[in-house]
Amino acid sequence: MGIVLIFIILLVVIAGVLVMIYNGLVQLRVRSESAWSDIDVQLKRRHDLIPNLVETVKGYAAHEKGTFENVAKYRSAAMSATSAPDRAQAEGQLTMALKGLLAVAEAYPQLQASEQFKNLQQQLSQLEDDIQNSRRYFNAVVRDLNTKIASFPTNILAGMFGFTPKQFFEAPAAERENVEVKFT
Repeated sequence: MGIVLIFIILLVVIAGVLVMIYNGLVQLRVRSESAWSDIDVQLKRRHDLIPNLVETVKGYAAHEKGTFENVAKYRSAAMSATSAPDRAQAEGQLTMALKGLLAVAEAYPQLQASEQFKNLQQQLSQLEDDIQNSRRYFNAVVRDLNTKIASFPTNILAGMFGFTPKQFFEAPAAERENVEVKFT
């Protein structure tokens, strides 16, 4: 009788540990999906702000057509990207185009003095900070999830229930380079 009771207690403890491991994996997966959604929301806000910024600059610098076309092209690409690596690359290109747009704007003192431009620039700056914070949080959650998926004994349960590592939201190399501005 005593051996059976010990065996039952042992089974309950093992089952409890397995449930805790599984729930930890589910929690991290849900947090990573939520963090990705937060990035998506911030990027959508940026995508909505860009046309206003472009139109404001356009009024002062109409001859910078190539810059405006690049911003529009990269905005469309960023909005249609679906996977994390594609999204990161498209957002990096959009960031570079926006830096180019803001660099062009610096050449126009009247534009710099415009209250509307200052407001849009401030909103964009705040959005970029929010996006960066969202990316950081997403990558931290993905790091925790991937670590748990790769660690023993969690890796056994993760494999059994189909948990797979997620990709980090990384800035492409182009986003790390300096912006080249040419006035024609």
